[in-house]
Amino acid sequence: MNHPPARRSFLKTTMAAGAGIGLGGLSFLSRLPQVSIVEACSDSRIVQFRPEIEPLVRLLEDTPRERLLEEVAARIKGGLSYRELLSALLLAGVRDIQPRPVGFKFHAVLVVNSAHLASLASPKSERWLPIFWALDYFKDSQARDESEGDWTMAPVRESAAPLDSKAQQVFIRSMESWDESTADASVAGLVRTAKPEEIFEIFCRFGARDFRDIGHKAIFVANGWRTLQQIGWQHAEPVLRSLAYALLYHDGTNPAERDAVADRPWRLNLKLVERIREKLQPGTPSDAATGEMLAVLRQGTHEESSHEVVKQLNQGVAPQSIWDAFFLGAGELLIRKPGLTSLHAVTTTNALHFAYQTSTQDETRKLLLMQNAAFLTLFRGDSARGGEIRIDQFEAVSPHQKGDRAVEEIFAEINVDRVIAARKMLGGLKQNLRPESLIDTARRLVSLKGNNPHDYKFSAAVLEDYYHISPAWRDRFLASSIFNLRGSAEPDNVLVNRIRAAIK
Repeated sequence: MNHPPARRSFLKTTMAAGAGIGLGGLSFLSRLPQVSIVEACSDSRIVQFRPEIEPLVRLLEDTPRERLLEEVAARIKGGLSYRELLSALLLAGVRDIQPRPVGFKFHAVLVVNSAHLASLASPKSERWLPIFWALDYFKDSQARDESEGDWTMAPVRESAAPLDSKAQQVFIRSMESWDESTADASVAGLVRTAKPEEIFEIFCRFGARDFRDIGHKAIFVANGWRTLQQIGWQHAEPVLRSLAYALLYHDGTNPAERDAVADRPWRLNLKLVERIREKLQPGTPSDAATGEMLAVLRQGTHEESSHEVVKQLNQGVAPQSIWDAFFLGAGELLIRKPGLTSLHAVTTTNALHFAYQTSTQDETRKLLLMQNAAFLTLFRGDSARGGEIRIDQFEAVSPHQKGDRAVEEIFAEINVDRVIAARKMLGGLKQNLRPESLIDTARRLVSLKGNNPHDYKFSAAVLEDYYHISPAWRDRFLASSIFNLRGSAEPDNVLVNRIRAAIK
């Protein structure tokens, strides 16, 4: 993939002071057309983008950061739709931001789906806010990309792109051999000749193949795929070219020719998957099995965690009970060792679970289970910081207040003592505090106070996965999220004032 210079210039941005955190603080958004849930969601009959999408992408690329929000607000008032803007935002990111390493500045692309999910979950009058935040963050990432070499995606080498049934075989071989040039040409041929669901099966395996970039490869597969479902498959080629290039990222010599730690779980699990006797079945739910899997994740090696998955599946344990352990294990890491690494244990588990739910191939789904188990032990590392806190034994504390006031108390406590805040959240849930009230408040505080892509990525993953966990465990998982959510006492994101001014 070549890297011709981009056509852009930048000025320093000037931002206003923060806004209030209450409902009235976002009332200015009513000056824009409201985003209906129908418009924000995917509909193949509607999401057919006009040929003029390229000028909109250019607008995002070429407008200086300090003017972009105002330019976009004017376009929205003139009829620009939510989905057109979402499409242009993703396309500008994959064309202008180098997907290596898979993280850092490339979060401008990784966060698009998370911002979209935040928009879907917001009141319809507020659905523009996460997208405006993502637009501004794109300009920040674009400037960093320029300072690091100004990467831009080059045109496809058409002469090298296979346009027949061989495209899939050529692409798989090139990915297995870590051959960047062939992969870039063959993925273009793959998009033009294969069905989307066939392509997803290939990518979700390679996204889970290695532990480089602490799970961001799997996250890009999931988030890129999910955004494509919203903006239309006609935009798949540049997105999947960026994805293939990202999945081949590594340091040193060709990984196919050495034994790197990041590759060992996959190589082991390709052998172990043959020991699983039956096709995946609904199985028998078992809290005891969840506890046993969680115990291995706490102290076992990646080999031991993969073997535990094989054992439990062969015993007829429900895959849901295994996933419960993964979600709880990631949440426990966040309690024991708050920070970016543990945060990514949560978001990677979310991505691998999405791939598991979406894949229709039995072997792939088994491999995703084993890879998630192995990855969680690698996220854990050897650190014992956080003592012996165990999420399945975490003690609840009753909030002093009831109802909405209890919610306010919990999110105010975050900025005082996160352990107490988490215990109060668990205690409130045990006393029938509505989880939706906690989830809605968490999302709102991210919109008002979030200032980095992890705020959106993490909150989108946690608040989605709450409903993917068995009822017996989900409240403990949600309580663990306190360790990376925003508290109500934090200052507002300065962008809120700027967006308010842009919309006037």
